[in-house]
Amino acid sequence: MDLFQAVDGPAKGIVFMRIANSLAAIIAASVMLVLGGCAVNPVTGRQELALFSVSPSQEIQLGKESFPKAVQQMNGEYGDPTLAAYVNGVGKRLAQVAERPELPYEFRVLNDSTPNAFALPGGFIAITRGLLVNLENEAQLAAVLGHEIGHVTARDSVQGMQRGTLLGAGLAVLSVATGSSGYGDAARQAGQLAAGLLDNSFSREQERQADRLGVDYMARAGYNPLGGVQLQEFFYRTVESGAEPVWLTGLFRTHPFSKERLQDLQIYIADRYAPQQRDPRFVFNEQPFQRAVAGLKRTSKGYALYDKARQQEAQGNVPQAIATYLEAATAAPDQPLILTGLGLAYLRAKDVSGARPHLVRAVQLDDNYYMSRLGLGVVLLELDDVPAAVGHLEKSMALLPTGRGGYMLAMGYEKQGQRAKALDLYRQVAKAQPQSNLGQAAAKKVAELESR
Repeated sequence: MDLFQAVDGPAKGIVFMRIANSLAAIIAASVMLVLGGCAVNPVTGRQELALFSVSPSQEIQLGKESFPKAVQQMNGEYGDPTLAAYVNGVGKRLAQVAERPELPYEFRVLNDSTPNAFALPGGFIAITRGLLVNLENEAQLAAVLGHEIGHVTARDSVQGMQRGTLLGAGLAVLSVATGSSGYGDAARQAGQLAAGLLDNSFSREQERQADRLGVDYMARAGYNPLGGVQLQEFFYRTVESGAEPVWLTGLFRTHPFSKERLQDLQIYIADRYAPQQRDPRFVFNEQPFQRAVAGLKRTSKGYALYDKARQQEAQGNVPQAIATYLEAATAAPDQPLILTGLGLAYLRAKDVSGARPHLVRAVQLDDNYYMSRLGLGVVLLELDDVPAAVGHLEKSMALLPTGRGGYMLAMGYEKQGQRAKALDLYRQVAKAQPQSNLGQAAAKKVAELESR
């Protein structure tokens, strides 16, 4: 059984336990919720039909529980503290002038090549490396972040949950159930909710409203609103030129773009912000932005090679993928995601000795990415360093519980003689993925341990 076919792709981490929309979960969660009725949109003031109400504190809880899992599912954070602080500063500047400044806003840069940005309930917002590297100035960045803040202030993700789209996952997270494995069902449920929210697309009207809100926040914060038009014009050129697959699977999938959106925004800005367009006090801030993304641009060649290696690996050409990963690691040294991809490719080629140094270095550089920990845990299991392997696998599961992580950690527990822990995890993997090779292998392990 090949446990490492490739590094998990954006928003495609295998969630360890599927959320069952069971009556028990709904009953447990409904203690905290008022079922039925209407919710008031904080931006429009209109009442909106809701299957259940979500208070501001519960909205924050949903985001706080699911955001770390979403970050893991999209390859973790990009390791540039200066850039992270810059993006967070721009986001906070916008959030302070939005309708809901009291929310605990967080803004992260994710190490994902897919051009994308997303917002989770409660003010948890991210932009990917793949989108950021395509922008030209701070006003365009403000347009992206302002748009996402608009989804938060209008509670667009919460509305989707209230309409029932993610009802079961949301209720389960708010119930804060705990599991017998010691990791807690809440973490697994948060992973399921994060995957659902990342997959959730907005309506055209929600997108237009978020565009306008983003421009409002830009102007209030002192940015030239034309940055929003520049951003949309860039999107339009990308669509017209035949958008590459990474755009279609990222931003344009969850945030559908159209020429009408661009025209609507142009009219809105012309009507409301004509003076600001010519006022030098409303800035684009090109130079500060270019300084902030200079390091990101220096690694772009390495990540282009990394993306190429991933494609080669997905096509089954592992030797060529390893060669390309090595090129990527040379072009962009000490990038933990590239080193993780290289280490996992060596693992897939059954070269444990080749995999080890790259995964060790990846964890040294960033010890908070679940795939690096998982890969190193597998290597150490192969080398029979079981205590160290279990430590890395436990950390991987804490960051993002997955079927592969659970199976390998169960193997580690089994090697340590911790039969009860191993049996519990094997059962969970078998139950979560009964039709997969992994689930069937776990079921076989359960039968073996139970027969002893």
